Amino acid sequence: MSKNIFLIGFMGAGKSTIARTLREEYGMRLIEMDEQIESQEGKTISQIFADNGEAYFRALETRLLECLEEEENTVVSCGGGVPMRRENVAAMRRSGTIVYLSAAPETIYERVKEFHTRPLLEGNMNVEYIKALMAQRLPKYLSAADVTIETDGKDAGTISSEILQSI
Repeated sequence: MSKNIFLIGFMGAGKSTIARTLREEYGMRLIEMDEQIESQEGKTISQIFADNGEAYFRALETRLLECLEEEENTVVSCGGGVPMRRENVAAMRRSGTIVYLSAAPETIYERVKEFHTRPLLEGNMNVEYIKALMAQRLPKYLSAADVTIETDGKDAGTISSEILQSI
């Protein structure tokens, strides 16, 4: 595969899991955006938010996507907020296919409730808050996506196969 695949969706939708599956099953290079940014900055995402603010973090995401435009056969697990910026969507479109991984708010809650690495959910770890934030982001996810894949009740292999069949 020459084009890149950009996985977008709400936190906990399965982007990291599906990216790893695509790497393992199809030999794609994997970039986990949050991990890449943490490595570059020498801080966790939570520390970046606390020390530099969300705007700074969002600029780092944009810069990373622009650097990926020369890559091929790469699957990119994007942070949940990546499609909120028009310039991010444009950068992804220039070098690949954007796949929106969809999941119900209840599924998201079950997947993330034990983790404290999501700054936007700290202090708001409940289905109602997740549902509200998802509703805010949904129009951007849908307008950015070339392909939408439902993840509820499916295993990673099935989802990965659906992605490749769709693109």
